[in-house]
Parts: sequence; C-alpha cells; structure tokens
Amino acid sequence: MKNMAEGKLLASIQRNDTEQLQIAISEYKGKSYFNLRIFYTTDDGATWLPTKKGVTFAPEQLDILEEAIAEAKKAFMEE
Repeated sequence: MKNMAEGKLLASIQRNDTEQLQIAISEYKGKSYFNLRIFYTTDDGATWLPTKKGVTFAPEQLDILEEAIAEAKKAFMEE
C-alpha cells in the first residue's frame, strides 16, 4: 500500500480487491484536514488512486466525529 501523495495515512480498510477506504491527515492550501476517502487500484494494489467518494473534516470537527463514533459503538454493544 502506498502512502498518500501529501499527508499521513493513518489506516486503510479493504472494501474489495480494487477498493479501500483510506483514513488520513492531509494538507490543502496550507491547512490540515482529516480525510475518509475511497481509493481504487488497477494494478493489483501497487498504486492507489483517490476517488471523489469521501468526506473531509476540519480539525475542530473531530470532537463531534469522535462523539458520534462513541455513540455508535455503544449502540452496537447493546444489540
């Protein structure tokens, strides 16, 4: 798995043989962002390219995301 062109790849979740969700910190116009983006490969994983499918969070939004994930985990544990 290759790292993102700019930024830091934190984790990746394989969706199928040609797609993965990459979780990363990246920079755009001098500002840092938290990205969840679908990447694809056409060369058996040697190179991963970004798609338009994804979402970007500003650093100040991470607490809201963290709280939502905690609530989701709690809900799933109750099942």
